[in-house]
Amino acid sequence: MKIPIRSYRDLVVWQKAVELVTEIYRLTQTFPKEEMFGLMSQMRRAAVSIPSNIAEGHGRLSRKEYIYFLGNARGSLAELETQVTIARNLGFLEETKLNRVLEQAGELGRIINGLLASLRK
Repeated sequence: MKIPIRSYRDLVVWQKAVELVTEIYRLTQTFPKEEMFGLMSQMRRAAVSIPSNIAEGHGRLSRKEYIYFLGNARGSLAELETQVTIARNLGFLEETKLNRVLEQAGELGRIINGLLASLRK
């Protein structure tokens, strides 16, 4: 039994993206203060961009625009994965936290790709 999608908030992809944003905000709270306007800020912006683009695409009037914004979300996800790796290399994140975030990001990426494939049919 499928639950009807009434809003972008009903989308699992959006829900998972918001969970990832929450995790990124928690992780970056422990970053050095000098990173407040550097890597910390960039990671937060990239993370927030993911569910924002999913929501915006869902709210657009055409499938083509939806696909475009999902592509933006996927790009922001790749950006975030890169930044998380850099944060680990700089010693701002423990390996276990890095792996947890990369697992979340991987799952989210698969869901985005599945939604894109479905929309392209």
